[in-house]
Amino acid sequence: MNVLVVGAGAREDALSWRLSRSPSCERVFVAPGNAGTALRHENWPIAATNGKALVARALESKIDLVVIGPETSIAGGVADRMREAGIATFGPGRNAGRLESSKIFAKRFMERNGIPTARARVVHSLAAGERALDDWQGGCVVKADGLAAGKGVIVASDADEARTVLRSWFGAEGAPGGGDSILLEERLEGREVSIFAIGDGKRFVPFAAACDYKRAGDGDSGPNTGGMGAYSPPLGFPAEMYAIVQERILDPVAGGLAAENESYVGVLYCGLMWTSSGPVVIEFNARFGDPETQAIVPRVQGDFAAYLASAARGRLDETTASLSEESCVCVVLATAGYPRTSTPVTNLPADLGLSGERLAFWSASTLREDGRIDSPGGRVVTIGALGETLSAARTNAYGAVLELKDALGVGSRLTCRTDIGIAPELVL
Repeated sequence: MNVLVVGAGAREDALSWRLSRSPSCERVFVAPGNAGTALRHENWPIAATNGKALVARALESKIDLVVIGPETSIAGGVADRMREAGIATFGPGRNAGRLESSKIFAKRFMERNGIPTARARVVHSLAAGERALDDWQGGCVVKADGLAAGKGVIVASDADEARTVLRSWFGAEGAPGGGDSILLEERLEGREVSIFAIGDGKRFVPFAAACDYKRAGDGDSGPNTGGMGAYSPPLGFPAEMYAIVQERILDPVAGGLAAENESYVGVLYCGLMWTSSGPVVIEFNARFGDPETQAIVPRVQGDFAAYLASAARGRLDETTASLSEESCVCVVLATAGYPRTSTPVTNLPADLGLSGERLAFWSASTLREDGRIDSPGGRVVTIGALGETLSAARTNAYGAVLELKDALGVGSRLTCRTDIGIAPELVL
Protein backbone atom coordinates (compact mmCIF):
# COMPACT_ATOMS: atom_id res chain seq x y z
CA MET A 1 0.00 0.00 0.00
CA ASN A 2 0.90 3.64 -0.53
CA VAL A 3 -0.08 5.50 2.65
CA LEU A 4 -0.60 9.22 3.19
CA VAL A 5 -0.43 10.62 6.72
CA VAL A 6 -1.95 14.09 7.07
CA GLY A 7 -0.42 16.44 9.63
CA ALA A 8 2.79 18.04 10.83
CA GLY A 9 3.31 17.11 14.49
CA ALA A 10 5.16 14.50 16.51
CA ARG A 11 1.99 12.38 16.40
CA GLU A 12 2.17 12.23 12.60
CA ASP A 13 5.90 11.54 12.72
CA ALA A 14 5.23 8.61 15.08
CA LEU A 15 2.31 7.26 13.03
CA SER A 16 4.27 7.39 9.78
CA TRP A 17 7.29 5.81 11.51
CA ARG A 18 5.21 2.84 12.60
CA LEU A 19 3.14 2.53 9.42
CA SER A 20 6.31 2.32 7.32
CA ARG A 21 7.29 -0.80 9.29
CA SER A 22 4.11 -2.61 8.24
CA PRO A 23 4.56 -5.54 5.81
CA SER A 24 1.71 -4.26 3.63
CA CYS A 25 3.11 -0.72 3.42
CA GLU A 26 5.20 0.12 0.36
CA ARG A 27 5.63 3.89 0.68
CA VAL A 28 4.61 6.60 3.16
CA PHE A 29 3.96 10.23 2.33
CA VAL A 30 3.26 12.99 4.86
CA ALA A 31 1.47 16.30 4.25
CA PRO A 32 2.79 18.76 5.14
CA GLY A 33 5.10 16.84 7.50
CA ASN A 34 8.05 18.17 9.45
CA ALA A 35 11.81 17.74 9.74
CA GLY A 36 11.44 14.29 11.29
CA THR A 37 9.11 12.91 8.61
CA ALA A 38 11.43 14.36 5.95
CA LEU A 39 14.24 12.14 7.27
CA ARG A 40 12.24 8.98 6.68
CA HIS A 41 9.57 9.70 4.10
CA GLU A 42 8.49 12.14 1.39
CA ASN A 43 6.79 15.32 2.55
CA TRP A 44 4.15 17.08 0.48
CA PRO A 45 4.03 20.89 0.90
CA ILE A 46 0.24 20.92 1.26
CA ALA A 47 -1.59 22.26 4.31
CA ALA A 48 -3.34 19.61 6.41
CA THR A 49 -6.66 21.44 5.93
CA ASN A 50 -6.44 21.83 2.13
CA GLY A 51 -8.73 18.95 1.22
CA LYS A 52 -8.96 19.79 -2.48
CA ALA A 53 -5.18 19.80 -3.01
CA LEU A 54 -4.65 16.74 -0.83
CA VAL A 55 -7.23 14.72 -2.78
CA ALA A 56 -5.71 15.72 -6.13
CA ARG A 57 -2.20 14.72 -5.04
CA ALA A 58 -3.46 11.50 -3.43
CA LEU A 59 -5.19 10.43 -6.66
CA GLU A 60 -2.11 11.31 -8.70
CA SER A 61 0.14 9.30 -6.34
CA LYS A 62 -2.22 6.30 -6.21
CA ILE A 63 -2.66 6.48 -2.44
CA ASP A 64 -4.37 3.40 -1.01
CA LEU A 65 -4.90 4.63 2.56
CA VAL A 66 -5.10 8.08 4.14
CA VAL A 67 -4.57 8.46 7.89
CA ILE A 68 -5.80 11.79 9.26
CA GLY A 69 -3.75 13.18 12.14
CA PRO A 70 -4.88 16.60 13.40
CA GLU A 71 -8.29 17.72 14.57
CA THR A 72 -8.20 20.71 12.22
CA SER A 73 -8.20 18.36 9.22
CA ILE A 74 -11.21 16.48 10.58
CA ALA A 75 -13.10 19.68 11.36
CA GLY A 76 -12.21 20.92 7.88
CA GLY A 77 -13.83 17.91 6.22
CA VAL A 78 -10.67 16.43 4.67
CA ALA A 79 -11.85 12.86 5.35
CA ASP A 80 -15.17 13.62 3.66
CA ARG A 81 -13.39 14.84 0.53
CA MET A 82 -11.15 11.78 0.44
CA ARG A 83 -14.07 9.37 0.70
CA GLU A 84 -15.98 11.25 -1.98
CA ALA A 85 -12.96 10.62 -4.22
CA GLY A 86 -13.06 6.89 -3.41
CA ILE A 87 -9.92 6.82 -1.24
CA ALA A 88 -9.96 4.63 1.88
CA THR A 89 -9.56 7.02 4.80
CA PHE A 90 -8.93 6.45 8.49
CA GLY A 91 -10.47 9.47 10.18
CA PRO A 92 -14.06 10.57 10.80
CA GLY A 93 -15.98 13.07 8.70
CA ARG A 94 -16.79 16.58 9.80
CA ASN A 95 -20.19 15.74 11.34
CA ALA A 96 -19.04 12.78 13.44
CA GLY A 97 -15.92 14.76 14.32
CA ARG A 98 -18.08 17.21 16.26
CA LEU A 99 -17.56 14.87 19.20
CA GLU A 100 -14.27 16.74 19.45
CA SER A 101 -14.76 20.00 17.57
CA SER A 102 -17.67 21.07 19.80
CA LYS A 103 -17.55 20.26 23.50
CA ILE A 104 -21.17 21.34 23.83
CA PHE A 105 -22.28 19.00 21.03
CA ALA A 106 -20.37 16.16 22.72
CA LYS A 107 -21.92 16.95 26.11
CA ARG A 108 -25.45 16.92 24.70
CA PHE A 109 -24.70 13.71 22.78
CA MET A 110 -23.54 12.00 25.97
CA GLU A 111 -26.58 13.19 27.89
CA ARG A 112 -28.92 11.91 25.16
CA ASN A 113 -27.27 8.49 25.13
CA GLY A 114 -26.73 7.87 28.83
CA ILE A 115 -22.95 8.05 28.65
CA PRO A 116 -21.39 8.89 32.03
CA THR A 117 -20.08 12.45 32.02
CA ALA A 118 -19.65 15.34 34.43
CA ARG A 119 -22.59 17.61 35.24
CA ALA A 120 -22.30 20.84 33.29
CA ARG A 121 -23.86 24.17 32.39
CA VAL A 122 -23.55 25.99 29.06
CA VAL A 123 -23.17 29.78 29.08
CA HIS A 124 -22.93 32.30 26.24
CA SER A 125 -22.09 35.50 28.10
CA LEU A 126 -20.16 36.71 31.12
CA ALA A 127 -23.37 37.61 32.94
CA ALA A 128 -24.81 34.13 32.38
CA GLY A 129 -21.53 32.54 33.51
CA GLU A 130 -21.39 34.54 36.71
CA ARG A 131 -25.00 33.66 37.50
CA ALA A 132 -24.22 29.97 36.94
CA LEU A 133 -21.33 30.24 39.39
CA ASP A 134 -23.36 31.94 42.15
CA ASP A 135 -24.35 28.60 43.69
CA TRP A 136 -21.43 26.51 42.38
CA GLN A 137 -19.96 24.05 44.85
CA GLY A 138 -16.40 22.72 44.60
CA GLY A 139 -13.98 22.86 41.71
CA CYS A 140 -15.03 23.97 38.23
CA VAL A 141 -13.59 23.03 34.83
CA VAL A 142 -13.97 25.86 32.31
CA LYS A 143 -13.97 24.69 28.69
CA ALA A 144 -14.06 26.62 25.44
CA ASP A 145 -16.53 25.02 23.04
CA GLY A 146 -14.37 24.82 19.92
CA LEU A 147 -10.93 23.56 18.97
CA ALA A 148 -8.18 25.27 20.94
CA ALA A 149 -5.03 23.19 20.32
CA GLY A 150 -5.11 21.73 23.83
CA LYS A 151 -5.31 25.18 25.46
CA GLY A 152 -9.09 25.49 25.89
CA VAL A 153 -9.49 23.85 29.31
CA ILE A 154 -8.82 25.52 32.67
CA VAL A 155 -9.24 23.57 35.91
CA ALA A 156 -10.36 26.06 38.55
CA SER A 157 -10.24 25.21 42.25
CA ASP A 158 -13.45 27.10 43.04
CA ALA A 159 -16.10 29.44 41.63
CA ASP A 160 -14.02 32.58 42.22
CA GLU A 161 -11.14 31.23 40.16
CA ALA A 162 -13.60 30.18 37.45
CA ARG A 163 -15.03 33.73 37.37
CA THR A 164 -11.53 35.08 36.73
CA VAL A 165 -11.19 32.75 33.74
CA LEU A 166 -14.59 33.78 32.37
CA ARG A 167 -13.78 37.49 32.69
CA SER A 168 -10.60 36.90 30.74
CA TRP A 169 -12.28 34.81 28.04
CA PHE A 170 -15.24 37.15 27.62
CA GLY A 171 -12.92 40.17 27.78
CA ALA A 172 -10.13 41.40 25.55
CA GLU A 173 -8.26 38.07 25.60
CA GLY A 174 -11.13 36.06 24.13
CA ALA A 175 -11.87 32.37 24.53
CA PRO A 176 -9.30 29.96 23.07
CA GLY A 177 -10.45 28.95 19.62
CA GLY A 178 -12.87 31.88 19.43
CA GLY A 179 -16.62 32.01 19.96
CA ASP A 180 -18.66 32.85 23.03
CA SER A 181 -19.98 29.42 24.06
CA ILE A 182 -18.41 28.13 27.27
CA LEU A 183 -18.95 24.90 29.19
CA LEU A 184 -18.76 24.88 33.00
CA GLU A 185 -18.26 21.37 34.39
CA GLU A 186 -18.01 19.89 37.84
CA ARG A 187 -14.48 18.87 38.74
CA LEU A 188 -14.23 15.09 38.99
CA GLU A 189 -12.04 13.15 41.40
CA GLY A 190 -10.14 10.06 40.34
CA ARG A 191 -7.37 9.10 37.92
CA GLU A 192 -7.22 10.05 34.28
CA VAL A 193 -6.71 7.50 31.54
CA SER A 194 -7.02 7.70 27.76
CA ILE A 195 -8.60 4.83 25.83
CA PHE A 196 -8.14 4.62 22.06
CA ALA A 197 -10.90 2.73 20.27
CA ILE A 198 -11.01 1.90 16.57
CA GLY A 199 -14.23 2.57 14.70
CA ASP A 200 -15.07 0.98 11.35
CA GLY A 201 -18.43 2.68 10.84
CA LYS A 202 -20.40 0.03 12.70
CA ARG A 203 -18.69 -0.56 16.05
CA PHE A 204 -15.83 0.52 18.27
CA VAL A 205 -13.11 -1.83 19.51
CA PRO A 206 -10.68 -0.80 22.29
CA PHE A 207 -7.12 -0.89 20.99
CA ALA A 208 -4.79 0.83 23.44
CA ALA A 209 -4.62 2.92 26.61
CA ALA A 210 -2.19 5.48 27.94
CA CYS A 211 -1.80 8.05 30.69
CA ASP A 212 -0.60 11.51 29.72
CA TYR A 213 0.70 14.50 31.64
CA LYS A 214 -0.99 17.74 30.59
CA ARG A 215 0.52 20.31 32.95
CA ALA A 216 3.82 22.01 32.23
CA GLY A 217 5.65 21.29 35.48
CA ASP A 218 6.61 18.37 37.71
CA GLY A 219 3.98 17.25 40.16
CA ASP A 220 1.24 18.48 37.82
CA SER A 221 2.12 22.12 38.47
CA GLY A 222 1.80 25.02 36.06
CA PRO A 223 -0.63 25.62 33.19
CA ASN A 224 -2.25 23.02 30.97
CA THR A 225 -0.30 22.27 27.80
CA GLY A 226 -0.82 20.08 24.77
CA GLY A 227 0.89 17.32 26.80
CA MET A 228 4.38 16.87 28.22
CA GLY A 229 4.67 13.08 28.13
CA ALA A 230 2.83 9.79 28.47
CA TYR A 231 3.22 6.13 29.30
CA SER A 232 1.50 2.95 28.15
CA PRO A 233 0.02 0.66 29.29
CA PRO A 234 -1.53 2.30 32.36
CA LEU A 235 -1.01 0.62 35.71
CA GLY A 236 -3.36 0.48 38.67
CA PHE A 237 -6.62 0.21 36.72
CA PRO A 238 -9.08 -2.71 36.85
CA ALA A 239 -8.17 -5.79 34.80
CA GLU A 240 -11.58 -5.54 33.14
CA MET A 241 -11.02 -1.87 32.16
CA TYR A 242 -11.63 -2.39 28.43
CA ALA A 243 -14.80 -4.43 29.01
CA ILE A 244 -16.22 -1.73 31.30
CA VAL A 245 -15.43 1.01 28.80
CA GLN A 246 -16.93 -1.05 25.99
CA GLU A 247 -20.22 -1.52 27.85
CA ARG A 248 -20.64 1.91 29.42
CA ILE A 249 -19.13 4.17 26.75
CA LEU A 250 -18.19 2.66 23.39
CA ASP A 251 -21.39 0.71 22.73
CA PRO A 252 -23.62 3.68 23.66
CA VAL A 253 -21.53 5.96 21.42
CA ALA A 254 -21.93 3.55 18.50
CA GLY A 255 -25.66 3.26 19.16
CA GLY A 256 -26.10 7.01 19.43
CA LEU A 257 -24.25 7.67 16.19
CA ALA A 258 -26.26 5.02 14.37
CA ALA A 259 -29.51 6.55 15.63
CA GLU A 260 -28.40 9.87 14.14
CA ASN A 261 -27.34 8.22 10.84
CA GLU A 262 -23.69 9.00 11.43
CA SER A 263 -20.86 6.66 10.47
CA TYR A 264 -17.64 6.97 12.45
CA VAL A 265 -14.48 5.58 10.84
CA GLY A 266 -11.25 6.29 12.67
CA VAL A 267 -9.93 6.38 16.19
CA LEU A 268 -12.09 7.63 19.05
CA TYR A 269 -9.99 8.98 21.89
CA CYS A 270 -11.88 8.66 25.16
CA GLY A 271 -10.39 10.90 27.82
CA LEU A 272 -11.71 9.38 31.05
CA MET A 273 -11.65 10.06 34.76
CA TRP A 274 -11.73 6.74 36.58
CA THR A 275 -13.79 7.50 39.67
CA SER A 276 -14.98 5.37 42.56
CA SER A 277 -18.02 4.43 40.44
CA GLY A 278 -16.06 3.73 37.26
CA PRO A 279 -15.18 5.71 34.11
CA VAL A 280 -16.63 9.14 33.41
CA VAL A 281 -15.93 10.88 30.09
CA ILE A 282 -13.94 14.10 30.39
CA GLU A 283 -13.71 14.58 26.63
CA PHE A 284 -13.73 12.85 23.28
CA ASN A 285 -11.12 13.45 20.60
CA ALA A 286 -11.71 12.36 17.03
CA ARG A 287 -8.09 11.38 16.37
CA PHE A 288 -4.98 9.91 17.94
CA GLY A 289 -3.70 11.95 20.87
CA ASP A 290 -0.36 13.70 21.15
CA PRO A 291 1.78 12.65 23.04
CA GLU A 292 -0.14 9.43 23.85
CA THR A 293 0.36 8.14 20.31
CA GLN A 294 4.12 8.27 20.81
CA ALA A 295 3.73 6.01 23.88
CA ILE A 296 1.54 3.53 22.00
CA VAL A 297 3.02 2.99 18.53
CA PRO A 298 6.33 1.47 19.75
CA ARG A 299 4.22 -1.29 21.37
CA VAL A 300 2.32 -2.11 18.16
CA GLN A 301 3.03 -5.52 16.69
CA GLY A 302 1.91 -6.88 13.33
CA ASP A 303 0.67 -5.01 10.28
CA PHE A 304 -0.51 -1.62 11.55
CA ALA A 305 -1.22 -0.33 8.04
CA ALA A 306 -3.46 -3.32 7.27
CA TYR A 307 -5.19 -2.85 10.63
CA LEU A 308 -6.10 0.78 9.95
CA ALA A 309 -6.95 0.02 6.32
CA SER A 310 -9.41 -2.69 7.35
CA ALA A 311 -11.24 -0.18 9.55
CA ALA A 312 -11.18 2.41 6.78
CA ARG A 313 -12.78 -0.12 4.44
CA GLY A 314 -15.60 -0.85 6.86
CA ARG A 315 -14.63 -4.14 8.48
CA LEU A 316 -11.95 -4.04 11.16
CA ASP A 317 -9.67 -7.08 11.11
CA GLU A 318 -8.47 -7.40 14.69
CA THR A 319 -6.00 -10.17 13.81
CA THR A 320 -3.69 -7.86 11.84
CA ALA A 321 -2.20 -5.91 14.78
CA SER A 322 -1.84 -6.10 18.55
CA LEU A 323 0.16 -4.56 21.39
CA SER A 324 3.21 -6.02 23.08
CA GLU A 325 3.33 -6.56 26.86
CA GLU A 326 6.19 -4.08 27.16
CA SER A 327 5.88 -0.60 28.60
CA CYS A 328 6.69 2.59 26.77
CA VAL A 329 7.49 6.01 28.23
CA CYS A 330 7.66 9.13 26.09
CA VAL A 331 8.99 12.51 27.20
CA VAL A 332 8.34 15.81 25.40
CA LEU A 333 11.12 18.38 25.17
CA ALA A 334 9.73 21.89 24.85
CA THR A 335 11.15 25.38 24.80
CA ALA A 336 11.42 27.41 27.99
CA GLY A 337 8.19 29.09 29.00
CA TYR A 338 5.91 26.75 27.06
CA PRO A 339 2.90 27.05 26.79
CA ARG A 340 2.91 30.74 27.70
CA THR A 341 5.66 31.49 25.18
CA SER A 342 7.18 29.74 22.19
CA THR A 343 10.87 30.53 21.94
CA PRO A 344 12.40 29.77 18.52
CA VAL A 345 15.14 27.14 18.42
CA THR A 346 17.66 26.97 15.59
CA ASN A 347 20.45 24.73 14.38
CA LEU A 348 19.40 21.44 15.92
CA PRO A 349 20.92 18.38 14.24
CA ALA A 350 18.59 16.85 11.65
CA ASP A 351 19.30 13.31 12.83
CA LEU A 352 19.44 13.09 16.62
CA GLY A 353 21.02 9.64 16.41
CA LEU A 354 18.42 8.04 18.68
CA SER A 355 16.36 5.95 16.26
CA GLY A 356 16.05 2.23 16.92
CA GLU A 357 13.61 -0.53 17.54
CA ARG A 358 13.45 0.19 21.29
CA LEU A 359 14.26 3.90 21.28
CA ALA A 360 13.03 6.60 18.91
CA PHE A 361 12.51 10.32 18.58
CA TRP A 362 9.80 12.24 16.77
CA SER A 363 9.81 15.86 15.71
CA ALA A 364 6.97 18.29 16.22
CA SER A 365 6.69 21.68 14.51
CA THR A 366 10.11 21.69 12.90
CA LEU A 367 11.59 22.67 9.56
CA ARG A 368 14.66 21.15 7.94
CA GLU A 369 17.14 23.52 6.35
CA ASP A 370 20.57 22.50 5.01
CA GLY A 371 20.82 19.46 7.25
CA ARG A 372 19.77 21.33 10.38
CA ILE A 373 16.45 21.76 12.20
CA ASP A 374 14.72 25.00 13.14
CA SER A 375 11.61 25.20 15.30
CA PRO A 376 9.24 28.09 16.04
CA GLY A 377 9.15 26.86 19.64
CA GLY A 378 6.70 25.03 21.87
CA ARG A 379 6.89 21.25 21.84
CA VAL A 380 9.93 20.38 19.72
CA VAL A 381 10.89 16.72 20.16
CA THR A 382 9.35 13.63 21.78
CA ILE A 383 11.59 10.77 22.89
CA GLY A 384 10.04 7.34 23.42
CA ALA A 385 11.59 4.19 24.89
CA LEU A 386 10.44 0.64 25.52
CA GLY A 387 11.21 -1.48 28.57
CA GLU A 388 10.12 -4.78 30.05
CA THR A 389 8.67 -2.79 32.96
CA LEU A 390 7.52 0.79 33.32
CA SER A 391 10.56 1.53 35.46
CA ALA A 392 12.90 0.17 32.79
CA ALA A 393 11.16 2.16 30.05
CA ARG A 394 11.39 5.30 32.15
CA THR A 395 15.11 4.75 32.75
CA ASN A 396 15.70 4.26 29.02
CA ALA A 397 13.68 7.33 28.05
CA TYR A 398 15.34 9.71 30.50
CA GLY A 399 18.76 8.31 29.66
CA ALA A 400 18.13 9.33 26.06
CA VAL A 401 16.83 12.74 27.17
CA LEU A 402 20.05 13.44 29.06
CA GLU A 403 22.13 12.23 26.14
CA LEU A 404 20.23 14.49 23.77
CA LYS A 405 20.39 17.56 26.00
CA ASP A 406 24.14 17.06 26.44
CA ALA A 407 24.58 16.77 22.68
CA LEU A 408 22.50 19.88 22.00
CA GLY A 409 24.10 21.97 24.71
CA VAL A 410 22.44 24.26 27.25
CA GLY A 411 21.98 26.93 24.58
CA SER A 412 19.20 24.91 23.00
CA ARG A 413 16.88 25.95 25.87
CA LEU A 414 14.89 22.73 25.74
CA THR A 415 13.17 21.64 28.93
CA CYS A 416 11.02 18.70 30.04
CA ARG A 417 9.16 17.24 32.98
CA THR A 418 11.23 14.80 35.02
CA ASP A 419 8.37 12.77 36.50
CA ILE A 420 6.76 11.02 33.53
CA GLY A 421 5.79 7.49 34.63
CA ILE A 422 7.18 7.90 38.12
CA ALA A 423 5.88 5.30 40.61
CA PRO A 424 3.95 7.51 43.11
CA GLU A 425 1.71 8.76 40.30
CA LEU A 426 0.45 5.21 39.79
CA VAL A 427 -1.11 4.83 43.23
CA LEU A 428 -4.91 5.01 43.20
